[in-house]
This record gives sequence, C-alpha cells and structure tokens, in this order.
Amino acid sequence: MCGICGISGFKNKELLIEMNKALCHRGPDDEGYYFGWEREGERCKIGLGVRRLKIIDLETGDQPIHNEDETIWIVYNGEIYNFKELKAQLQTSGHKFYTHTDTEVIVHLYEDEGKDCVKKLRGMFAFAIWDKRKGELILARDRLGIKPLYYFFHNGNLIFASEIKSIIKDNRIKREVDFKALDYYIKFLYVPAPLTIFKGINKLLPGHILLWTEGKVSIESYWDLNIPKSKTEYAEEYYTRRLYELLEESVRLELISDVPLGAFLSGGRDSSTVVALMTKFSNKPVKTFSIGYEEKNASYNELKKARFVANYFGCEHEEFIVKPDVIELLPELVSCFDEPFADSSAIPTYLISRLSKKKITVALTGIGGDELFAGYPRYIGVELSRIYEKFPLLLRQKFSKLIERLPESTKSGNIPGRIKRFIKGGILPFEERYLSWVSFFKNAELMNLYSQEVRSELEGRESNFIHKDYFAKVSDLDLLDRVFYVDVKTYLCDDLLTIGDRVSMANSLELRVPLCDHKLLEFSADIPSRLRLKGLSMKYLLRKATSGLLPKEVLNQKKQGFMVPLARWIQDELRPQIEEYLSEKNVKSRGYFNYNYVRHILDLHYQGRINFADQIWALLVLEIWHRAYL
Repeated sequence: MCGICGISGFKNKELLIEMNKALCHRGPDDEGYYFGWEREGERCKIGLGVRRLKIIDLETGDQPIHNEDETIWIVYNGEIYNFKELKAQLQTSGHKFYTHTDTEVIVHLYEDEGKDCVKKLRGMFAFAIWDKRKGELILARDRLGIKPLYYFFHNGNLIFASEIKSIIKDNRIKREVDFKALDYYIKFLYVPAPLTIFKGINKLLPGHILLWTEGKVSIESYWDLNIPKSKTEYAEEYYTRRLYELLEESVRLELISDVPLGAFLSGGRDSSTVVALMTKFSNKPVKTFSIGYEEKNASYNELKKARFVANYFGCEHEEFIVKPDVIELLPELVSCFDEPFADSSAIPTYLISRLSKKKITVALTGIGGDELFAGYPRYIGVELSRIYEKFPLLLRQKFSKLIERLPESTKSGNIPGRIKRFIKGGILPFEERYLSWVSFFKNAELMNLYSQEVRSELEGRESNFIHKDYFAKVSDLDLLDRVFYVDVKTYLCDDLLTIGDRVSMANSLELRVPLCDHKLLEFSADIPSRLRLKGLSMKYLLRKATSGLLPKEVLNQKKQGFMVPLARWIQDELRPQIEEYLSEKNVKSRGYFNYNYVRHILDLHYQGRINFADQIWALLVLEIWHRAYL
C-alpha cells in the first residue's frame, strides 16, 4: 500500500519531492523516485514518486520497480491478490524477477500484454507505468475505484497523485471552486468522479486508463459492470452455493500479508461474514475492532452485536467509544479528503483506523455488501414504489403535501424521515424518485439555499448529469438492477470506498474490501432480481449462502448501518461550534449561500421539526474546508 505521484512534460525535481512528501502518511516506511530527465536517452521529461507502506515483501519490494532492461518503470498503490499465480505464469514464459512483491508482476505482465495487463489483475490498484521505449505514460485505476488517482492536465503537461494535496503543491494550479462539483456535494455529501471541487483537477474514473504521449492525453475504459437484460435462471441452490464459494475465495486471497492483520467488526451480516471466513482460514484468533457510543446514544450502538460475533468466533476483540468532541477532529478529517466530504460515518471509521493501527497494519471490512445484496432500504422502496405509483397521481400529490407535517426523529434510522422521502418521491418519474431518496437537498430547497451568484453559475447546466448518464446506460434493465448499477458507480465508489481509503491511509493502515472483489461483483450482476430482493427481504441470498456459517442471531437481525448520533450532537454538544462556524458573517463572506435559509434549517433542526443533521454537517464541513484550502 502506497501513495504515488508524478509529472510529465516538464522538469521540476523540487516539486516532485514536495508532492511525494505530502503523501508520507500513505507510505511512512520508504520513499522512491524516478527522474527520467536525468537518464541518458530519455525521450520525454518524466518524474515518478512513491511513498511505501510495507505489506508484502518487506525486504526487496521498494519502488519504483523496473523490468530486466530498465525500459519499463512503475510506481504502484494497492494489492494484487492473484500475483503469485500470475508470477508463476510469467516465470514460465521466461521473465526474471528480482523482488518477491506483487508490483513487479505488473511490470512483466505489461511487457507481455501492454495496457491490457489490467484485465488480468485481481485486486485494488492505482499505478503509473512509464514505457521508455514508446515514450508513453500509462495511468490505471482498479475496476471499482478502491484506490484513488487524481490528475491535472494543462498545455501538454500532466500531474498526477493519489491525493489532491500532492497535486496542489504546484502553486501554478489555481484553487478555484467548480460550482458543478459544489452542487453535487451539497446534494449528495460527496463529489462524484470525474469531478473534484477544484476546477481542472479530475479523478480518473474506476475501470479506466489514461495514456499520456508527447503532450497528448487519451482516456479509455477497460471494464464496466455488465448486467444482462435477460438472465439465465438457475435453481436457488446454484446461486447460494456459488456465492459462498466466491466469498470464501475472496476472503482467502485477501489474507495475504507479511504484517499483522485484523478486521473491523460491526456485528452486521457483512462484516460478520468476513470475520467468520477469516476465522476459517486463520490458525490463530482473528483480531477484531469495533466502535460505539455512550449509553444515551444507545440506538446507534452496535457494540453488543459485535461483541457477540467476536465471542462466537473466538476473536481477539477490542472496543472503542466515540465521544461528541468531533469538532476537534474536523480539520484532520478535512485533510483526509482534500475536498468537502460530509458522510459522517467517516468519523467512526477514522477513529477505529487510528486506534486499530496500534495493533495491526491491515484491516478487512464489509464495505460493498449492501450494494451487492440489496441491503439498503431504498431497494425496498423500489419494490414498494411499483405498487404506489398505481395510485392516482392526484392522491399521491395530496399525500405528499400532508406528509410534510410529520415530525422527524434524531434516532438511528429516522423512520419518519424515510417515510416522508418515499411519499414525496412518489409523484416523480423513477430516476428523479431515486435521486430524491439519495439527495439531501431537494431542488426547491437549493434555490432557497444558494446565493444569487451560485444560482447564476449553475443556470442552464444539466443537474445530476453524472447519475443520469449512468441511468441512461442501463435504461433497458429491471429497476432493481438499474439502482444496483448506479449505486456501484456513484455511492459505493465515491462515498464508501473513498472513506475507506482516505481515513485508513491517513493513519497508515491498509483497508481491504473482499466484498468488492470484481468476480464477486460480476456474479452478483447475474443474480435474478427475485433473489436479490425476495419480497421485501433484503440480503436474502447472502443470508441463505451463509446460513451454515453465521449464527441465527446475526442472520435474522435488522439492518442498522454505520451511523453516528449526529442529529443529537448538533442539537446539544456541537451547537455552540455550529453557531460560530455558520454565523451570518461567515456564511455571507463565502458567498455560496443565503444566510436566511441557513438560519431557517438550523432553527427547524434545533426545534426537532425536521432532521437537517446531514445538511448542517455538510455546510459546516464546507466552511472548515474553505478555511484550510482557499
């Protein structure tokens, strides 16, 4: 696991060194460079940098790594779980290895396969390969976007890095806000790829490669999630058996490590499945880590469930309690992401990463299970909306107005709030309905929230175009499959996996996500909708596949989610800080928002009439980010 960076088209050794220093948290164990302009016969000006966190091959795996005649060089961030199999094949065909690391496998595979080498890699990765013979730089990102890769291209020059903080070490890059990205952030709490909050800086899309040759850039896709319109129907037993086999294989492959390894355990079905399979393949107790809250926030606590699972499987278990002093953490969290990011589950993930790092260097987690196995309430919403949309439109419109009076809850789940979103979305076409479920501000609210300047910037621009483009790609599929595809392409990649990578690497911890194995994902795409969600039963197939593995207490429990008591914190402990950061003076000085509407949502939240916790948190994070970066 590492942080990588590089420049092409110009020479600036000092800049590259500063870029690499900015990534030291991703790789505290070692650093390396390739300065192409210092090498005889170099066709182009190329510089590569890498910071290394040693996980595999602690002695000989330092980067950059090259091929036999030093014409191919690589800097790489990630883990290739099938590297031993690939290495054996490459050795048979005559390649000579000088390390025992997975990084060198990519180099020799590239010699044989060219840019198509990515198609044979199973794992998480972001890398840059410099092909001296062709004068070509190749950037690649894994299929799901588990590992990040950012770039800035201008006047033939390319700058890339694992994190934005490295790229903006180049002072020539203007720190200007992209208002399209700001609009997405306010709606969804994150900025989806390929956008970033900074104009001109982009995320390389998952499953894509970028080619730079003599000052020209091209980007192409090498993988997409293919969901068949017509699926071959097999007996239920086939799906449960094959799913269990793939779960076993994925977890077993991701246990490879030369450093201490453990797991994040919530006690839910996803993380419990991962821990149970880890136990099966481990010859000693699995180290597990859980996080929870004080008794007054009991509705958010999962510690008892996690403790039960840990005891059941004989794990070496540790627990941590989060207290509402998160304002002190915010500058650290903002620094993790380099752009506004307001999914509050980053708070416990950051803390559990920081605390577990004292005992382990690699952690497995259950991220991805909700997307693969229909684990979100919105999947039930899809099925219920098929029925609800048969009601007369005038009746649905009447319900939509009446439901406004329903007060919301600060408890985990906020059931009244979910009911309101469902009823209000019921008057919209399907795509708009889905977007209303996953958005935190509706269009009418945004018109009240945004300042005149922001409204002018956004006027005439397509709203939610990234989500709509993904919906258009799967327009002929079943509704559940369409939501599955869009969730994988947006929320999973740009929210959940972003949290996992940034907050773990901020603490020099590698986080692995076996449920995001691409073979498992491709299998899930073939599952018929009747098994993805059976009736209104979420994760039906996962429960069936793991019925002989997990205790019934875990199989039959209700979904809770990795949530924080943010609504209560904002009403109580955090209120003084909220009032300070979102004061009339501060809001007006930024120029993004109408202070009167900000005051309006603050008052509604304090009064307990509407739960605006996520929206207020988004505004707070934006203010702290603005102070740190602009």
